[in-house]
Amino acid sequence: MVDTHCHLGLCEPDESELVTAARAAGVRRMLTVGIDEDSNAAAIESAEAHEEVLACVGRHPNGAGGFDDAAAARLQELAAHPRVAAVGETGLDFYRDRAPRSDQHRALRAQIAIARRVSKPLVIHVRDGAQTTDGEALAETFETLRAEATGVTVVLHCFSAPVERAGQAADWGWYCSFAGNLTYPSAEALRRSAREVPDDLLLVETDSPFLAPQPARGRPNQPANVVATATALAELRGVPYDELERTVETNAARVFGW
Repeated sequence: MVDTHCHLGLCEPDESELVTAARAAGVRRMLTVGIDEDSNAAAIESAEAHEEVLACVGRHPNGAGGFDDAAAARLQELAAHPRVAAVGETGLDFYRDRAPRSDQHRALRAQIAIARRVSKPLVIHVRDGAQTTDGEALAETFETLRAEATGVTVVLHCFSAPVERAGQAADWGWYCSFAGNLTYPSAEALRRSAREVPDDLLLVETDSPFLAPQPARGRPNQPANVVATATALAELRGVPYDELERTVETNAARVFGW
């Protein structure tokens, strides 16, 4: 199995222990994701230190305040690194509005352009207000991607949208990556979406240290736990775990080049 989205620098314990635990659980590849300049550099260091790890560099929407041309230039420089497999996570987050929406849009558009220039996939984060998973942030993100991301491989990280949006994503060839929240008792709507994603657009992640799957809920998440989410996803889709594992690993290799 593979973990297509984790934050090793935010996890506990030490990343070497995390990688060892993941390997023991059968996790062969991990994408560690930066969210700002410091964590982008740390993600690259992790990828250089561990064969199983590749990096993703970007500016998270919650930290998009003040994003400018200089920040974009620096990000493009990092994105060209050979151990960087993707750009992001970027997108729109209207849940807490920690950055002005204009800056979030600017950072999103810049990272779409960077992903195109370096020919690497774009990892998208979307979070709406507390009352909906299908509000302004999701609508505006989809609109921007449709208008500006033609020819860019798009990964919708921690997909949490209604089934109709999963259908749109499939129509446009965007990958949907499912995290531990898929396993929560309250997530039946998300499970409906997960059933509908075509095999060739399906990915699995932890988003660790966040969103631990139900068997580990209440404790910090880690890459080894992607197996629990993948097991639940296989059961949900009515396929053997080994088949889902092959599907996800093939898709991840196609997207991230590992």
